[in-house]
Amino acid sequence: ITRNLMTEGPRAATAAIQKALQGAHNMPGTGTGTGAHAAGSNTGLQEPVLHDINPPPAGKSANPPAGDGTGEAPQPAARARPRAGAADEHTRQRAATAADGMAGFVPDLLAKLGVHVDGAGLGLGKMPGRQAVPLPEGAQFLAGSYTNQAGTRKYKLYVPAAWSGQPLPLVVMLHGCTQDPDDFAAGTQMNAVAESQPCLVLYPQQSQGDNSSRCWNWFNAGDQQRDAGEPSIIAGMTREVALKYQVDQRQVYVAGLSAGGAMAAIMGTTYPDLYAGVAVHSGLPYGAATDLPSALAAMRSGVSGATPRPRQAHGAPAFKGVPIIVFHGDADHTVNVRNGEQVLRGAAPATAVGTGKTQEQGKVTNGHAYTRTVHTNAHGKAVAEHWLIHGFGHAWAGGSPDGSYTDARGPDATGEMMRFFSTQSQPA
Repeated sequence: ITRNLMTEGPRAATAAIQKALQGAHNMPGTGTGTGAHAAGSNTGLQEPVLHDINPPPAGKSANPPAGDGTGEAPQPAARARPRAGAADEHTRQRAATAADGMAGFVPDLLAKLGVHVDGAGLGLGKMPGRQAVPLPEGAQFLAGSYTNQAGTRKYKLYVPAAWSGQPLPLVVMLHGCTQDPDDFAAGTQMNAVAESQPCLVLYPQQSQGDNSSRCWNWFNAGDQQRDAGEPSIIAGMTREVALKYQVDQRQVYVAGLSAGGAMAAIMGTTYPDLYAGVAVHSGLPYGAATDLPSALAAMRSGVSGATPRPRQAHGAPAFKGVPIIVFHGDADHTVNVRNGEQVLRGAAPATAVGTGKTQEQGKVTNGHAYTRTVHTNAHGKAVAEHWLIHGFGHAWAGGSPDGSYTDARGPDATGEMMRFFSTQSQPA
């Protein structure tokens, strides 16, 4: 069976997984499910099993058992022959065993299909423990939340010590799977940059209730549209913070890693009037997927051909590309390197990629070599950059080990994207 699935590809694998999970759900006497959103249901399977491409975080079950709320699974009871009158209990145990078996089977099957997962979705595993970093005197790292018709998300906002009410740039940072604002801030060191190059830094936080591995739902069709789903929440949060802190509206930028990088591409595409620049690190282009099978295919093999333009909401500005900087490793086995090239192509309408092009080779001292390609518009202004990092995997380039999923051997993605962003506010 596995050999057939490997031949037929991710779509066949998904169908097999869903069929097997369907069987586990429909066993008599059960009302539980193994899908990310099926926990707590008493009516059997009501919708497709796999709502996202991410298995639960390492050490966690997709269906936390009822109990003290700690998430720790009870020790399995010793098996015994069913007694008379215990048929229902025996059936429930059989169903639970089948569901547990499927939970282990899914990541194993995906690995055989060439999709490398380590228990937390897009190749990002469990974050290590860390201690809070002391803030510079006068700086603030504030917690808040934003709610609209699409839902609620928490966030952290870094306000540098230099802020005293004057307009500053705003950078929106979208974390990767299993990460949170504190971890992402520590790994990217964006808060330290905000002190040396004064700006506000907004870190939206994905909830585990909306994605079991806290990944942004870049692959859901409903989360790829203006004024709908997660894009509307992130955009609304951006506007609210920008208004409250009198942000320089010409200098609002968005960046992200992995699933956050894919969502950053969505934000730049659907809200070109809000964001003046986009940074996509190890992500995927807008429209790379609309469901689980297409997401797996895009991650494994990369998107081929042009990506679609978004459907425009009533009154939305006409589509235009936004200046963009892309980082991707050519040894990334989680998100195929071809996706970085397609992210850049998606920005072509406004950035005029191909009008002017320069390329340089470089190498970080005791670190990675890279190829940097710069595209300029008709005025000679750099409007797109592509950093192809050689021998580099799925992590934040030049990041700090204080956060998860970073590679300190560079190049410095944080510094380079901030340099790129700063040039966008300057006249051509």
